[in-house]
Amino acid sequence: MTMGENGYVPVKEVWSKRQIARLPEWIREDVDNAYFVDKARKVIRVSNGKKYHIDNKLNDLSEDEWTGFLNSVLITKYPFSGKEGYAYHIRKIHPSPKPPQLMRRIIEFFTKRNEWVLDYFMGVGGTLLGASLCGRKALGIDLCEKYIDAYEKAAKELNLEIQPTLQGDSTEILKNPKAIEDVVKDGKFSLVLIDPPYGDMLSRPRKGGVATPFTDLKEDLGNMPWSEFREVFYESVVNATKLLKDGGHVVIFMRDLQPEGKNLNLRHCDLIDDLNAVDNLFYLGTKIWIDQNVSLRPYGYPYRYVSNQTHQYILIFQKR
Repeated sequence: MTMGENGYVPVKEVWSKRQIARLPEWIREDVDNAYFVDKARKVIRVSNGKKYHIDNKLNDLSEDEWTGFLNSVLITKYPFSGKEGYAYHIRKIHPSPKPPQLMRRIIEFFTKRNEWVLDYFMGVGGTLLGASLCGRKALGIDLCEKYIDAYEKAAKELNLEIQPTLQGDSTEILKNPKAIEDVVKDGKFSLVLIDPPYGDMLSRPRKGGVATPFTDLKEDLGNMPWSEFREVFYESVVNATKLLKDGGHVVIFMRDLQPEGKNLNLRHCDLIDDLNAVDNLFYLGTKIWIDQNVSLRPYGYPYRYVSNQTHQYILIFQKR
């Protein structure tokens, strides 16, 4: 047996082609320089120093990439134009389009290549674009046909695979998921990644501005008062979890409202409490996403403190 530097064993000499084919792409591309660097032959290192533990059943990330994602605060300033705008000029018809780059980072941590992702509040397809960017399969559902059309137009412009979509009330589709099962066949989702309406937050008139609802449809969760939203949303997550593989994750974006008197309006806390009551769903933690594209405004000036909310919460749950 050939021994590499420091006595490390070359992966190619002890693993079959079939075993190597199951490794992440970044290892396969450098397999001539891939070595087991521990006695148990569990840790592989390639020429750039990146390491991968073969017991990693969650994702295809190196040890350093895994660690980097664990930061509880994520600060971004994604551009709106050029190549890195990812067809924002098309996607901006939606009141709050999520950056495909951000969705890609989340997808890469909670899935392996070719696994399935479900976004049943897909909007203009930030999740679906993110999935295509990293070689995952995704299914999107949205109530609004024009948002789905915008996603497909953006994907075509970006020369990305167009992921399957369903148009309709996702909460009803999840109750009878045959249409979903027809797409994924015998597969299961590894990740449910959703940016739901935050109740009627956007449909409320704003001081110095106008309401920007997603749609004017009654069944739109973005037009529901918070108490009704919580009930409908809870049921949707219960039903979506049935389509999730054991060990899979549910990741949810949420934003709080400003406090109103004694009403704290900590909506992300409401959802954590609600969903932690689902029998097989467990809360793992929260990431805070700070979007530096949000402009600061002189709220409350010159009378009182009113926070500029430049952040959103990313709530993470796991099915067990």
